Amino acid sequence: MSCNRREFLSVAATLGLAPGLAAGSESMLRKPIPKSGERLPVIGLGTYSVFDVDSSPGEIATRKDIVERLVGAGGSLLDTSPMYNRSERVIGDVISAGVDRKDLFLATKVWIDGQKAGADQMQRSAELMKTKVVDLMQVHNLRDTRLHMETIREWQADGRIRYSGLTHYTAGAHAALMREMKEYRPDFIQINYSLGEREAENAVLPLAGELGIAVLINRPFQAGRLFRAVGGKPLPDFAKEFADSWGQFFLKFIVSHPAVTCAIPATSKPHHMADNLGAGFGNMPGPAMRRRMAEHFLSL
Repeated sequence: MSCNRREFLSVAATLGLAPGLAAGSESMLRKPIPKSGERLPVIGLGTYSVFDVDSSPGEIATRKDIVERLVGAGGSLLDTSPMYNRSERVIGDVISAGVDRKDLFLATKVWIDGQKAGADQMQRSAELMKTKVVDLMQVHNLRDTRLHMETIREWQADGRIRYSGLTHYTAGAHAALMREMKEYRPDFIQINYSLGEREAENAVLPLAGELGIAVLINRPFQAGRLFRAVGGKPLPDFAKEFADSWGQFFLKFIVSHPAVTCAIPATSKPHHMADNLGAGFGNMPGPAMRRRMAEHFLSL
């Protein structure tokens, strides 16, 4: 069955869906970074734990496969940190193994006290990832923000960093994060948000929209708790209009929020990467469907 655009929009509205990309589209949905208008694919890749591996041929080949699946589906963002031990080095190894740096949006963090120590750490991160320019440098967990933001701004002016950011991963830090969002006006924030952790909806996400700050989402599966909550339960029939798996259900709830720019699920399994990427395609839930998704999850 085929339909024209007007008919498609009518059907999507009836189903409570916000049309994203048509099913079968070759391009992943992208959202604009408010500061620049650059459009970022909505599904990226986190590297916490899963890229903290030896630089052995087998381990690098697996991570290269994961990154190539990301890029092949139209994604680009890799998020890491010096806190993640060997992850930055492994990203550099993946680039050395043949992934084109130009296809990647590299996001890392500074996580140390003191301005000189921070500058040294940021330089080391760039060296480990085999890049002269870091796309996004984030102050990890608001650690020594004032000093690090001064350096990040200087490096942005010099062309060594493209975007600035602030991060945290707990709802208890949201008040402090919002204070620093207002004070430092970063280009990005990175926060926890999912069907199991919805606190960001109350104030952080609205503030990001108001200030024109892009939003990355960590903990999209709440460290696996969401999958445990639905273990053995079938995907609801209403969700089959836009999701093929629980993972896509969870991710589409996140990236369909108007203030969210990109979700960064971490995985060490290529087939999980492929499934996650599916959340960047097809219809996106609208407000009514998002409420239904949340109500269904709470009922389980």
